[in-house]
Amino acid sequence: MRKLEFIIRRVTGAILVLLGVSVITFALARVVPSNAAALYIGPRARAEEIERVAEELGLNRPLPVQYAVYMRDVLHGDLGTSIGSKRPVTQELTGRLPATLELLFAGMFLAIGLGIPLGVWSAYRQGRASDIIMRIVSIIGVSVPAFALGLLLQFVFFRSLDLLPLSGRIDSDMRFISPVEVLTGFYLIDTAVTQNWVAFKDSIWHLILPAITLAAYPMALIARMTRSSMLEVLSQDYIRTARAYGIKERVIVFLYALKNAIGPTLTVIGLTFAFAITGTFFVEIIFNWPGLGLFTVRSLLNLDYPAIMGITLFGAFMYVIINLIVDLLQAWVDPRISLQ
Repeated sequence: MRKLEFIIRRVTGAILVLLGVSVITFALARVVPSNAAALYIGPRARAEEIERVAEELGLNRPLPVQYAVYMRDVLHGDLGTSIGSKRPVTQELTGRLPATLELLFAGMFLAIGLGIPLGVWSAYRQGRASDIIMRIVSIIGVSVPAFALGLLLQFVFFRSLDLLPLSGRIDSDMRFISPVEVLTGFYLIDTAVTQNWVAFKDSIWHLILPAITLAAYPMALIARMTRSSMLEVLSQDYIRTARAYGIKERVIVFLYALKNAIGPTLTVIGLTFAFAITGTFFVEIIFNWPGLGLFTVRSLLNLDYPAIMGITLFGAFMYVIINLIVDLLQAWVDPRISLQ
């Protein structure tokens, strides 16, 4: 019952947050000096055509009325029509979302799968060479911008070593050699389900560099937080007692210590996961990844305010959902945490 009340309270707060984000974004998009109707028509738009399109899009109405109409449409799943592509924003987002999520999940899988073990090992080997190396690597991962790391990886693994592809999601020749049958939009899943192993391998090769670039920053944060939490837990009396009873060190570290130290790490994972949603945009631009990043940049340059609104609401929604999931995971992992 307490969890249900907590979820209801958090969902109510999330709705208020999304409303606030929508109001701010809607107002800022209208403050920018531009004529959305003229942009919609294109160059050489005549005055009568601009007036007609403004009437069709409701741009000649007062801002509060425009906002009310927009939110009414949002509740029905309509995010408006993109000024640049003339297509519904919902279609634009859903068409590009699988590519972004595939890159996001791959990057966070690397970050979590490497960050937690590195943090645990570093704490267990405190003060030794491996601990020092891990701390240096984590500082580099936090300090180096994604665009710089991406360009460096491209130079090393494509230009110098010629081991991995430069950019894109899949080789252009695959459309003739072994075309991908799109089922979900996730190439790794689609190629595996259809047993298109040639395209599956090519998709993995294209995914490696952008996933590493995206994973560097969250992996460093996760490793540092895990190390800090583990150091605190490993100094507790019950850990010394467990060792005195002769319990295996592996059980003490990964069952007793890590379970009690994972709470702060889960918080960092949630924050970095949410941050990586927008962080993928920079990586997508560097590696020409056909996801939401390229669409976002194009929308900003074209002052495509319906697309900007849709992307902003999507990002805010993901932040809220991820934070809710992290809170529930923390309460499930650590019974000492009370959902109040």
